[in-house]
Amino acid sequence: MNQFLIADDHPLFRAALTGALQNQFEALTVFEADTFDATLAILSEQDELDLLLLDLHMPGSGDLYGLIRIREDYPSLPIVVVSGSEDLSVISKVMAYGAMGFIPKSLSPQDINRAINTVLEGDYWLPETIKDQVANIEHEDKELAQQVASLTPQQYKVLQYLHEGLLNKQIAYELHISEATVKAHITAIFRKLGVYNRTQAVLIASKLQLEPIETHS
Repeated sequence: MNQFLIADDHPLFRAALTGALQNQFEALTVFEADTFDATLAILSEQDELDLLLLDLHMPGSGDLYGLIRIREDYPSLPIVVVSGSEDLSVISKVMAYGAMGFIPKSLSPQDINRAINTVLEGDYWLPETIKDQVANIEHEDKELAQQVASLTPQQYKVLQYLHEGLLNKQIAYELHISEATVKAHITAIFRKLGVYNRTQAVLIASKLQLEPIETHS
């Protein structure tokens, strides 16, 4: 029996993907999550999952942080990113930070099935049209992933707010914590990322941001 987790905040897409998978895989159990926190909760409860199908833009995931965090905590769990973007730079980052595959949401059910079977067999999968164009994993990406993986979800939220230019008191208000706690988080962030000021931390945060997915009419 296969057990998959679909982590995506769009219920219609989750339902469509679940239906497609159940048509292709016998004795399949599908778990669903619509936020990063819900994803972590299911991962902690279900220790026999065969695959995680992950959307990068779920609430709380912080784009690449969600992938990096899960990859660090569950190193043996195959992760396939499912995204509406087909931007090569996004796909390169996704593969660099630990995904075993990248499935565009425009892919046909048959190709999704083929992609998932490839990953379940232990191989990486990318669409044939872009496979040769995706950049190789660089050492800098691996090192950055290790640093970011050491941040707690709360610390990463603080880092995101630093990236947005918020002051300590504004971050405290947004997270419903004290300014002293914000300062403690920032100190820990600087230490874990090996930086000494906000500017350096913001530069690292910028590397983890993905361009907003563009929609075309």
